[in-house]
Amino acid sequence: MDLNELRKKIDAVDRELVALLEKRLDVAAAIAAYKRAHGLPVLDRSREAEKVEAVRAQCRRSTADLIGDLYGPIMAASRAYEDRLMEEEDGKQ
Repeated sequence: MDLNELRKKIDAVDRELVALLEKRLDVAAAIAAYKRAHGLPVLDRSREAEKVEAVRAQCRRSTADLIGDLYGPIMAASRAYEDRLMEEEDGKQ
C-alpha cells in the first residue's frame, strides 16, 4: 500500500471521528441541560477519572496511555461546551 492510500484511510477514520465527536457533544448538551436543571456543577472529577480508566482498559496495552491521554482534552472540550450552553441559557433568563 502506498502513502496516498494510507492517507486516504486516515481521512476516512477522521471523518468517522468527527461524526462521533459531534455525537458525543450532542449528548454533552443534554447533560448540560440536566445539570443546569438540577443545580449540578459541570466538572465531576471522579467521573472523569473513572472514564479515563475505563477507556484505558478498553485499549490494547500499546495504545492505552496514548488514548487515555487523548481523553483529557476531549473531556475538557465537552466541559467547555457544557459551560457555554449553560451560560447561554442563563443569559436568556
